[in-house]
Amino acid sequence: MINTILIANRGEIASRIIRTCRKMGIKSIAVFSDADSEGLFVKEADIAVHIGDNVPAASYLDQEKIIRVAKEQGANAIHPGYGFLSENTAFAKKCKDNGIIFIGPNAAAIEAMGSKSRAKSIMREHDVPVIPGYQGDDQSVKRLVKEAKNVGFPLLLKATAGGGGKGMRIVHHASELEANIAAAKREAKSSFGDDELIIERYIAKGRHIEFQIFGDQHGNALHVLERECTIQRRYQKVLEESPSPVLTEKLRTTMGEAAVKAAKALNYDNAGTVEFIFDDTTNDFFFLEVNTRLQVEHPVTEEVTGLDLVELQIEVAEGKPLPFQQAAIKGNGYAIEARLYAEDAANDFLPATGVVQLWEVPEVEGLRIETAIKSGSEISIHYDPMIAKVIIWDKNRSSAHRKMAYTLRHLKCMGLTTNQDFLLHLFEQPAIQQGDYDTHYIKNHFDAAAFGKISETQKELATIATTLFHWHQRNQKRTLLKGLPSGWRSNPYSPQQNTYLFEEEYVVKYFAKGNKQFDFQIGENHQLVELVNVSGPHISFRINEVQYQVSIATKANQIFIHSPEIGNISFNKKERFPPKLVEKVEGGYEAPMPSQIIKILVEGGQAVKKDEALMIISSMKMENTILAEKDGTVSEVYATEGQSVEAGFLLLKIE
Repeated sequence: MINTILIANRGEIASRIIRTCRKMGIKSIAVFSDADSEGLFVKEADIAVHIGDNVPAASYLDQEKIIRVAKEQGANAIHPGYGFLSENTAFAKKCKDNGIIFIGPNAAAIEAMGSKSRAKSIMREHDVPVIPGYQGDDQSVKRLVKEAKNVGFPLLLKATAGGGGKGMRIVHHASELEANIAAAKREAKSSFGDDELIIERYIAKGRHIEFQIFGDQHGNALHVLERECTIQRRYQKVLEESPSPVLTEKLRTTMGEAAVKAAKALNYDNAGTVEFIFDDTTNDFFFLEVNTRLQVEHPVTEEVTGLDLVELQIEVAEGKPLPFQQAAIKGNGYAIEARLYAEDAANDFLPATGVVQLWEVPEVEGLRIETAIKSGSEISIHYDPMIAKVIIWDKNRSSAHRKMAYTLRHLKCMGLTTNQDFLLHLFEQPAIQQGDYDTHYIKNHFDAAAFGKISETQKELATIATTLFHWHQRNQKRTLLKGLPSGWRSNPYSPQQNTYLFEEEYVVKYFAKGNKQFDFQIGENHQLVELVNVSGPHISFRINEVQYQVSIATKANQIFIHSPEIGNISFNKKERFPPKLVEKVEGGYEAPMPSQIIKILVEGGQAVKKDEALMIISSMKMENTILAEKDGTVSEVYATEGQSVEAGFLLLKIE
């Protein structure tokens, strides 16, 4: 019997595992880094142990330290969650060698699937359909170029180790091949310590459909239905749903049988996922990979089956047989998950950092939130930018989508840039509602330039709410002449005035006609506004008999506004005195976001051409390349490899 579990992970998945531990009467031990000392999962665990600084290699990836803590605290099992050490063969073996149960599949299965090339070979041997391509020991650029030309274009380069889109490149032309091979190898080496690549035929109109599998230590294996994860950006899943909108019962049975074949080929004995690419034009499907761990999107399967997959993982790890057979697995209704990220959808989905100043979840029947965030939590540069998973279950797809849209309109995650409005935008699209999409839907149909434009109505409501909110705060602090309205003027023709900064200055003038009535003048428009109530960060006011409910968070002069009508808006209040101008360095290149410098590709005195790669930076586990904007000569490099820098840091200068 497992009585104490150390959770070798962080964030929402740690909280998720703790919840099942509590349900089963199992003691939970959390481990945490410096950055996570105030994390919600740290407070939820029965015991929490500090294991190092923010660099994962010194904390969540330090195998020896985690094993030592487990033994010191009396844990007889370790749950790795997903990411970090969850698919690390050496760690699974190390747990076994130290008499600790690894809550995951056996090390041999992890090792077999850790290489995508070996995985494809095993699947081919067991009649699981695989994509035509090349996987081999000869990893020379010359051999890869030759094999790529044999496969034909477009093709996909893919790192054999790891996943999450790292070390993956789509190549459309032979002229792009060598540069993409180098980039994919570099990213794979940086992310997984292994730069081996495979080459696959690229399916232009494909869907990503995966099957949850489970095995036990008695030779039993089955699948727990499918999840469709087609809506992605940068190979990262955005939406996950079950059942898939395109699978017939016959096709579901066929793909499910292939997934079980894959499980049995590996003597699989815990939770895993067999991922397939489904060709929309032919209805053919091909094996992609096996994720030998619990998936981020496992709540979707739990909602349609009623199972607790973490509980099942623990019971199978204890040596118990699976408690049901394939025929007993039935889906009920429909579930969908949306991933809420700290990222800027209007700016190529660049990750964002900051403090979640207000976190509030609406009450919606069928809503499930998986998160380790609360008001005051910080989203830092060091880890994945996922804030929460928003899951909806309902009787059918259309009603679940409607509830998801409602949830996204009313969820409050304020104080930093998120993809919340982007997610809502997706659920408002007919193609999403009808299930008519492929893995390139976002790339082909999302117009970042048009997204996020703020209308005049939104600006007007946002600035009225902010003005009233700050007026109320000032009025609460008054100690003199309380009988006079705040902002009273002896000259009735001189209003109070605030200036806000959107793309341009936005001037709001107003007269306080009492403690509840205000006459607002914005441009040529006059609005009679009645302040109804202010409670903490929430304010309600009435315009022409219509009452608005708005939430407000502030950070210095930056203002964050949320309401179902306005959406999420961020803007600045103009300072009373002109700010000190920060001189821009001519020819300077600044960090676009908080980042770590991965590789510097140029040096002082080097001549560069327009669009030449200058530097590779990484933020929240995603790489970005700084490119030269014009021809010139590098005069100075101000950053060093491995350095962590803030947004706006001057990286280098080109003359």
